[in-house]
Amino acid sequence: MARNLLVRCSYCGTAYHGFQIQKNGDTVAARLMEAIFQVTGEASPTIGCSRTDAGVHAREYFFNVHTGAKISSERLPAALNAHLPYDIAVTACREVPEDFHARYRAVGKEYCYFIHNSPVRDPFCESLKYHYRYPLDEKLLDHAAKWFVGTHDFSAFCSAGSSVKDTVRTITEARVSREGELVLFTVRGTGFLYNMVRIMAGTLLGVAEGKLSAQEIPDIINSCDRSRAGITAPAHGLYLNRVFYTWEEFETLPGR
Repeated sequence: MARNLLVRCSYCGTAYHGFQIQKNGDTVAARLMEAIFQVTGEASPTIGCSRTDAGVHAREYFFNVHTGAKISSERLPAALNAHLPYDIAVTACREVPEDFHARYRAVGKEYCYFIHNSPVRDPFCESLKYHYRYPLDEKLLDHAAKWFVGTHDFSAFCSAGSSVKDTVRTITEARVSREGELVLFTVRGTGFLYNMVRIMAGTLLGVAEGKLSAQEIPDIINSCDRSRAGITAPAHGLYLNRVFYTWEEFETLPGR
């Protein structure tokens, strides 16, 4: 009898064209499915909690997979990691109900956008953080970020090419903080549109550069006009940081 397993992983997205399987590019899901086949002998598709763009990273990502293999959920992470490249790691696994779906059962996600704010770039941050050489006032940006909180139509923060019809999303938290040369934009919500967090980050950089004011953000949101928001910040600064479920045993996963 097949079991439904919820698997937690993390990955550096630099070498991949996102999570989802694609015909013309290497993806995280493809590497995971190869590892699953090596361990179980089954060509089992992964059901991911979210789509991530090329170059985007994940500190915490969940997928579920159905398998008839008898390997225990406790042993599966180590077994998969033996067949995964260095930039993908499985960190936990737990059996879940048959109807559990990693994407549709998620009730919220938290993203972080990392900015290395220094006149001189750091080669150890390359492809992992966005290097921004000009001074940033994190207190100003934190004030600006608060305007994102609430339930809004975020059409102005969605890139062209999205097929989503409902563009209303709820943001429960948005903040900007600094640790030395690292400026961090953290945003949590019930769901996000295509490139939404990257456009939010680009809009905050527009505020930092004086191209926009913090007080303009509500008007930009209400306009539903993508051209009024900021740039789409580069993908390599973005991380899916946490995924939230209401499932009662979820918090007992190792490392939570």
